[in-house]
Amino acid sequence: MNRKILWKLCLIIATGLVAFFYVLDALTTQTEERMSFIAEHHRIELLAWASEAERLYLLAEQTQLEDLLTSIQKQENTWASVAGFKAIHIAGEQPKKSIVGGYHFGRSLEWKIHLYFESNPIMELPFDEIDASFLIRLPERMRPGSYWITTRFMMQIFIPMAILIALSILLYRHIITPLQRLDKATFAFSEGNFNVRVKKHLGKRNDEFSHLAATFDQMASRIGELISNQRELISDLSHELRTPLTRLDIAVSSFEVQESSYHLARITRESQHIRRLVEDTLTLAWLDNEKPIIKQEDVDLVDLLDVLIEDARFEYPDRALTLDCPSNAIISNSSHKALGPAIENIIRNALRYTPIGQLVHVVLARCDSQYRICIIDQGPGIAEQYLDRVFHPFFRVDNSRITENDSFGLGLALAKRHLHSVRAKISASNQAQGGLVVKIIIPIS
Repeated sequence: MNRKILWKLCLIIATGLVAFFYVLDALTTQTEERMSFIAEHHRIELLAWASEAERLYLLAEQTQLEDLLTSIQKQENTWASVAGFKAIHIAGEQPKKSIVGGYHFGRSLEWKIHLYFESNPIMELPFDEIDASFLIRLPERMRPGSYWITTRFMMQIFIPMAILIALSILLYRHIITPLQRLDKATFAFSEGNFNVRVKKHLGKRNDEFSHLAATFDQMASRIGELISNQRELISDLSHELRTPLTRLDIAVSSFEVQESSYHLARITRESQHIRRLVEDTLTLAWLDNEKPIIKQEDVDLVDLLDVLIEDARFEYPDRALTLDCPSNAIISNSSHKALGPAIENIIRNALRYTPIGQLVHVVLARCDSQYRICIIDQGPGIAEQYLDRVFHPFFRVDNSRITENDSFGLGLALAKRHLHSVRAKISASNQAQGGLVVKIIIPIS
C-alpha cells in the first residue's frame, strides 16, 4: 500500500504548520514594527508646539513661553520644557560644532517608541536656529501601540486557533466522509441490499480509503452472489425434491395394499434419486461457497480421456464413441480430481442424448498455450437462447430430455464449477447439421 494518507497528513500538518507559524511570526514582527512609530497627525501636533516654542524663545517672550509650556502640561497631563545644550571642553582636541550640535536629550520623532516601556519616553524636537530643543514627555494619547496587547493576543491565540480548527475540520471531513459512506453501505448491506457499492461515491480518490472501498465492493459482490446463489439453490432444490418425495409417499402408502416388491423397488429408486440430488447439490454449494484450491499436479489429458472413454463405452455399449488426440497432452498446475468428474459428466451427457447407434466424437487439440477438448454429439441440440443457461443449476430445456439417470440438471453446472477451479473454461454451441458441441479450454500451465 502506498500510504497516501500518511504523506498527505505529513504535507498538511508538518510542512503546513511550520510554514504557518513562520508566516505568523513574520506578520507579528511586522505589525509590531508598524505600531512602534508615532502617528503622523501626532507628529504634526508636536512639531507645531516646538515651532511655537522656538518662535517665542527667539522673540525673547519668556512669559508667553512659560504660559505655553504650562498650558501644554495641563492639557496633556505631562511634562514639557525648553532646554539648550552646550558642551564644555575639558581635555583633548576641541570638539567640532557639528558633533556638539548632534547631542540629544530625548528620543527623536523618527525613532521607534518601544511598546514595552513602563512610562512614556521624553521626546526631543531640536530648534532650527539655536542650540536648544523642545522637550516633552510623550502624552498618553499619542503613545503608539495602544491596542498592541489585544492585537498580539489575537495574532498569537485566536488566529492560530481559528486556522487550526478549520484545518481540523477539513482533515476530519477528508477522513470521515469515506468512513460514513462505508458505514451507510455496511448498514444497507446488513439490511439485505446486496447491490450497494462504495467506490463509485469516492470520486477520483486514490488512497487507503479508496482501497478499502474497493475491497468492500469486492466483498459485497462476492457475498451477495453467494447469498443469491444459495437462495436460488435452496429454492430449486425444494422444488426438485417435491416430485420424488411425492412418489416416495405414494409408494410407502401403497406398500401393504398392492404388490410389495414393485413398491419396494420404487422406494429404492426414489431414495437413490434423492440421495444423488442432495449430494450433487451439496457439492455444487461447496464449490460455489468455498472456492476450494485444488491440489496442483501434472495431468496427461490423453491418459485421462482414455480412462473416461473406456468407462463410458462400457456404460453405453449401444452408442459409438471415438477419440481423436495426439500421443500425449501434459498440462501442469491442474488436477485429476477436478478434470475427471467434469469431463466424464459432459461425455455421459452427450451419450445420454445421442440416439442409439449414433456417434459421439471427442477431439483433443493444442491451440497456442492451451488445450481444447470438443465433445460432439448427434442429439437434438439446444435452442440458442438456452446455450448459456444449461450450465445453471437445475436448468433443463424441456422434460423430453429427462431420463431415468438424469441428475436433475446439475451435471453441467457441476462440470463448470470443477473446471473453473483449475482455470478451465467451458461453452456450448450447436452444429449446423445438428447436435451439440461442448468446448473445454484448459491452460497448459
